[in-house]
Amino acid sequence: MNTSVSRRTLYALSCMVFCAALCGAQTITTADSFFSSVSDSYANIKDFSANIAIATGTGSKKTVMTGRAAFKKPNLLRIDFTNPDEQTIVFTGDLLTIYLPAYNVVLNQSVDKGSGSSGASLATPEGLSLMKRYYSIAYETGPDAVPIEDGSQEKAVVLLLTRRSTTEMFRTIRLMISPDTHLIRRLDAKSISGDQIVFDFTGYAINQGILDNRFVYDSPASANMFNDFLFSE
Repeated sequence: MNTSVSRRTLYALSCMVFCAALCGAQTITTADSFFSSVSDSYANIKDFSANIAIATGTGSKKTVMTGRAAFKKPNLLRIDFTNPDEQTIVFTGDLLTIYLPAYNVVLNQSVDKGSGSSGASLATPEGLSLMKRYYSIAYETGPDAVPIEDGSQEKAVVLLLTRRSTTEMFRTIRLMISPDTHLIRRLDAKSISGDQIVFDFTGYAINQGILDNRFVYDSPASANMFNDFLFSE
């Protein structure tokens, strides 16, 4: 009798453990699902502005540019830099304009809308869509938020994106996502040559009603103009 009760108890306990484990497994968000939730967050954004820092190189060769980025659907983008001061990048969907004050030069490049690349930055709905299409997505360590760097109190969920083909510019992309807002906090990309570029986004302002004329750039009258510079001889 005691043996029978013991077996029934053991069986019931085993079922409870199995069910608990199954329920726990169902609550785990896969990397693809988490990335989709991030994409959904950006899909609901009509416009945003954010502080941006762009770091390249390492050690004594490291350079950092800072400024304020503005984005408006479907593909309007502008970055006004404070370092280098007055440097500007504007993308209107069919024209890329870069002002380099150090050289007093304005570079203009027309973009073919039919080419499949709109030039949208990575931290936009279209950029996320391109990443999902061309990169494999996985958690770097797991679904839990971790410090964005050693000693930091700020945490983020870290996704590791690995290119699916050799035609992609970046070999890997580390996306650090704020667990509260599901917005990109840091983007760390490594090129096929081993070069590294890190984008930091802070101070987001979402859906503030940015006007289209924010993306109209008046070039300095004294600047030298170079059109279609990417393809010119």
